[in-house]
Amino acid sequence: MPERQLISGDRQPEDAQFEVGLRPRRLADFTGQNKLKENLDIAIQAARMRGEAMDHVLLYGPPGLGKTTLAAIIAEELEVPFTTTSGPVLQKKLDLTGILSNIRARQVFFIDEIHRLLPDVEEMLYSALEDFRVDILIGVGPGARTHSLPMPKFTGIGATTRQGLISAPLRGRFGLVLRLDPYSAVELESIVKRSAALLNVSVEEGAAAEIARRCRGTPRIANRLLRRVRDYAQVRADGRITLPVAETALNLLDVDRFGLDEIDQKIMLTILDKYRGGPVGVGTIAASISEEADTIEEVYEPYLIQLGFLNRTPRGRVATERAYEYFGVKRKLRDEDQPALF
Repeated sequence: MPERQLISGDRQPEDAQFEVGLRPRRLADFTGQNKLKENLDIAIQAARMRGEAMDHVLLYGPPGLGKTTLAAIIAEELEVPFTTTSGPVLQKKLDLTGILSNIRARQVFFIDEIHRLLPDVEEMLYSALEDFRVDILIGVGPGARTHSLPMPKFTGIGATTRQGLISAPLRGRFGLVLRLDPYSAVELESIVKRSAALLNVSVEEGAAAEIARRCRGTPRIANRLLRRVRDYAQVRADGRITLPVAETALNLLDVDRFGLDEIDQKIMLTILDKYRGGPVGVGTIAASISEEADTIEEVYEPYLIQLGFLNRTPRGRVATERAYEYFGVKRKLRDEDQPALF
């Protein structure tokens, strides 16, 4: 696996087999997101007391923060079946009709990457979420007619990393719209310890804190780094994850103390050194480091901005004073800053 995937919150193929065993099953076991958990807990308890389906929920935030996990927890807490699909899978109306026709009362229906639904599929989802019916077109041509099939009341849950791409009509059909924020180092340390226990790996306090510090506020990255450090500990050490073992393994993966990897460092050094701190366009940066502009904008830039290393301006990307200090680059004078000869 390329090392750059270590710092991406997007799910990688190898994550699936490990995440199932590491995911919490109950809301009480879910670490962090306290305000979100409180709102969910109230909605779940109210639905159970009334014996009704819970209101529809839209979960949004960066990848790897636990949206899919929370959807499964909601179904577990409500003690109802859990059906899952994703936006790219639903290519035509019949795909969605087949799933909706099998939904039972109070069931949880989860759509991951809901912002990638095709327009005609999305329109069919409107009536299912709001009126609990499925409209089916029977026949073709002038003799075609629409037939409405009633559905039992269910709980629809959508997850997205890009809330702005969801149309207003679809967003308005969710009663609960909840954002997941990046986790603190303390919360991530707790997640690392829990995952280590489930993986039967011994991890020291300092080592867990070091892994937590370098995972960009994302539990998925924390678990991924933990697995890589575990591999290193088993092959090069005695199997126990100590602070020196964790530091050596993470340095070997080119993940620094802020969780920046090789691509992050290339981006910043290109801006600082080659373009004198900016402003410089993202397309120019992408061409300079042989990376896709969309990948830089969606995967790398947000975290660099959160750390205070980079600013977006109308003229382009500009490095901050903090970036100069951290990367040890001396600020160069621009042409317009050079003193005039005459």
